[in-house]
This record gives sequence, C-alpha cells and structure tokens, in this order.
Amino acid sequence: MSTRKVAAIVATVGLVAGLAACAPAEPAEEASGELLIWDTGILGRTLENGDPDLENSFIDQMAAKFEEANPGVSIEVVQQGGDITANSAQFQAAAIAGDGPDIRIQYAGGPTISFADFFTDLDPLLGPEVLDNLAGVNVNREGFKTDGRLLGMPYGAGNLFTVFQNHAVLEEAGLDPANPPTTWEELMANGQQVVDNTDKNGFWVANLEGYVGAWMISALVGGQLGESVFTQMYAGDIPVDDPAMVRAYEAFAEWGASGLTNPDAGQVSNGESTAGFVNGSSAYYLVGSWENNNMLDAFGEDGVSSFFIPTLEGSPYPAIGAGGPEIAISISETSENKELAAEFLKFLAQAENQDVFVELYQTQGSNHKDGDPSKIQSPLLRQQFEQLALATDGVTFAFDSVMPQATIDLFYRVNAGVFLGTITPEDAVAQLKASYESEIANQ
Repeated sequence: MSTRKVAAIVATVGLVAGLAACAPAEPAEEASGELLIWDTGILGRTLENGDPDLENSFIDQMAAKFEEANPGVSIEVVQQGGDITANSAQFQAAAIAGDGPDIRIQYAGGPTISFADFFTDLDPLLGPEVLDNLAGVNVNREGFKTDGRLLGMPYGAGNLFTVFQNHAVLEEAGLDPANPPTTWEELMANGQQVVDNTDKNGFWVANLEGYVGAWMISALVGGQLGESVFTQMYAGDIPVDDPAMVRAYEAFAEWGASGLTNPDAGQVSNGESTAGFVNGSSAYYLVGSWENNNMLDAFGEDGVSSFFIPTLEGSPYPAIGAGGPEIAISISETSENKELAAEFLKFLAQAENQDVFVELYQTQGSNHKDGDPSKIQSPLLRQQFEQLALATDGVTFAFDSVMPQATIDLFYRVNAGVFLGTITPEDAVAQLKASYESEIANQ
C-alpha cells in the first residue's frame, strides 16, 4: 500500500472514537491507478498538526481499506478546510485550470449543483444497482430535476438543525428542560427568563460568518411555507422576496438586538462556537446534529438535550424540521481516472461502509436502504430521530442547500449584517433576490 498524505488547511475536531470492522468490497478487477480526493472537512478528521486522525477519520479509513483491497491503487486525501466560500473558490480555480481532484466531497444540493460544469454525470458510472439503494439522490441532480444529470452521490441521512439546551442553566432559571418551547416566541421568552433569573445568557451565538442565521432562517421560512419552499424558490415558483423571508429576517434582527445572547455574538467565529457553549454560560445553542458528540462529551447524557428550531407563532407548518441531506461525493469532469473513482464511490456506498460512517461519527444515520439502525448509539441522535418521526410537516431542505453558490455566499454575509443591525431585513431579502436572478440568468 502506498503512503497517503493529507495536506490540511485547518484542523477539524475529532469526534467519537471506535470503528466496527467491515469486510472490504470485492475489488474492481485489476484496479490500479491514483486518486486525489479533496474533502471540505466533512468526511475527514485531522490532528492538530494537520496529519490525518486515522482513528477517527472516516474517509482516510475507507481510502486505506480500498487500497488494501486493490494493491495497485494509491489514494491521496487532501483537506481543503472548513471555510465554505474559500474552498469553493479554490476548487473552481483548480477545475478551470484542469488540475483539481478526481473526487470532491462537499455539501449537497446547491453547493454541488453550482459546479455542474466541473462534475461528471454519475448515472452511467454508478448505475441503478447502486443508486436505487440510496435515499436523497435527487437533491444532487442538475436543476433539482428528476431527469437532471447526477452531479454527486448523496452520503448519509443528513443533519438536522437543532437547539441544544443546558439543563443546569434552565433549571437555575426555573425552566423545565423536559418541556421545550414549541414556538420561536416562546423560545425567546425562555431566554429572557434565563437572563432575568440568572447571571447567564439566554443563548450562545457565534455568527461572525452568518451560519447561525442560515439555520434559523431556513427553519422559520419552512414553518411558514412548507418543506419544499427553497426548491420552489430555485424553480421560480416562490419569489425569493416572499413576505415569509422578510418576517423571518425581522425575527432574526430582533434576536440580534435583544440582549439575550453573548454580547460578542456577531464577532465570534463558528470555529469557536462549541467552546463558548460548553463553558456553561448560556442556556441555549442553535446549531445542528453534527455537534451531538461534543455536547455529550461536555454535559453527559443527563445534562443536555435538543429540539428542532421552533417556528414562528401561527406558522401553518409547525411540525417541521430543517436540514436534510448534507453530503455529496462528486467526480471531476477533468479526472483521468473516472472509472476508478466510480469504483471507490461504489465502495463507499455499500451498506456496511455507511454503517461504519454512522457508528464512527454518530451525527446522522445511513441513507442506504439496508443501513443498520442499531449503529445509532448516541442518545442525542436517537432523540433526534424520535423527533423526526413526529415532524409530520416534513424537513425543510435549507436555503443554503439549494441556491447557487454565489447566492449562498451572499446569504451568509447578509445574515451577519442583519444580526448586527447593519443591514435591514428588507435589504437583505432584496439583495438575495437580485443575486438569485443574476445567477439563474447565467446558468
């Protein structure tokens, strides 16, 4: 087996250790060649020095397994880092120059579809024998059309946007963690009660990059217009400046000005978000199920729980979640080893390898029809799946999972500005509409 290196741009926090043994797939006949994979901090984990965290890094473990089953194959995994805008620009530049990776791992939906010119259609490479076993395939089809080119293989059941709650702080404020708020307004009232009755903040927020706004806006607009609102926006069936968007941004602006968050919420980076909450200074933390393991490590099973971001009072779709398919694995159009890359994707798609992913990270389930539900061992993930069963209004596929990449980048920027009060809700929505129209016109 050849030695693989990982050139890490930023370090990513390692999650739960431990890995169930999995039998390697039958190797492709006389497979040989080299593959270069760029991962955007999604399927890989690195140590502080930038080396691969082999004990905890799923993609590195799978690459080693595939190499072992195919002695003539060498796979190099490169970690691009966690800044979504920067690594998108880096990939686009490399793709135009023709020296990008064979395989890229990025977020599903819009962040994949935006690079349609640079990704190969996976339908003929993977075939129905692989794709018919996977849920969520259509979120990576060009134009979100059922007959569009398949630009990325979906991986995992997806993440859910959640509110984590610190039981000790809520109990100190006289609130019962077993009875979470059911509307956004009730959540704000609970935050006010925490501020009034303790020396803690109602919320811990790290919104420098605007990511917190992305999760909240998606949840609140979904509650008003339903789970398919953003794919309908992409198709032009719902205007981007629909009043529901303005109303959601108004609630976001009010939250930013409420005094219920840490005072530096608009200046704290997403990379510092976990540490700020686990120090115990706040009651609530809006983020996603990808933080499950960090929450359990910090608080223990009895000290933390989560619930879906609640909708605005009077929303027609209150029993709704937000999030959905998160991961896409694509093959570059410029790859000289597309068949070998496809064999690696088929290997990753196998149910037993998805089960390794689930067991290792405990942040989402498998999207393979034969996935083993017993691999979900995290009490938080089990809790979230129970809540998902009660989300009879569905799960909103988020704005930044759907829109063109340039509009997504703008979305984060206006989120940061609205929270700080430097951009009005109306202006934020108008900017997003203009960006969307420009990007769609150029497709």
